[in-house]
Amino acid sequence: MAGSSLVLSDDSTLSKIDTSLYKMERVLALLSGLAVFSLMVLAVFSVGGRNLFNTPLAGYVDWIEQAMPLIAFMGVAYTQRDGGHIRMDMLVGALKGRSLYAVEFLTTLAILALMLLLVWGSWAHFARSFDFGAPMWSRDSSMDIALPLWPAKLLAPVAFGVLCLRLGLQLWAYARAFFHNDETPVAVPLVADAATQAAMEAEHVSGHDT
Repeated sequence: MAGSSLVLSDDSTLSKIDTSLYKMERVLALLSGLAVFSLMVLAVFSVGGRNLFNTPLAGYVDWIEQAMPLIAFMGVAYTQRDGGHIRMDMLVGALKGRSLYAVEFLTTLAILALMLLLVWGSWAHFARSFDFGAPMWSRDSSMDIALPLWPAKLLAPVAFGVLCLRLGLQLWAYARAFFHNDETPVAVPLVADAATQAAMEAEHVSGHDT
């Protein structure tokens, strides 16, 4: 859904915090993309080694397991900020003004409650794996080359924690928009009309978006 939503900014404190958090989210999304690229490189080495030397890359599956949290979780806050997650735009797009902001606030609050539970659960899962007194600080490891699993398990609460920051910021933005009845609230994705979406998507694929 790249380019399907519009996020406005101004000189307010809310917008400045949004911009700063967005920089962090972009870095995490970049790490996610690099993880995908690294798996492609590992696949080339593994297949090449198998075909040329009859020796595939040792621990290939183990490295995939380590990279999966990077791929799956590190871009969720970035996507939430840009409004890229799947949502009922046909329903939400029919609402205007305070009714729209109230619905967005309630749904964002529900998501935040769920994510806080996931942060708590994933941190507990990480804590069961991490141990300063164990070899490589890990109580468990991968099956093939015994990679410690706690780094991969730590990525989930970190990514979910950043998403919670984003959701909290969006709650602030929706509450502000509701009380002031803003026509153009900042720091939240706005559903663009068809013409605006087409222009944004054209800019995105042309490589000129920022």
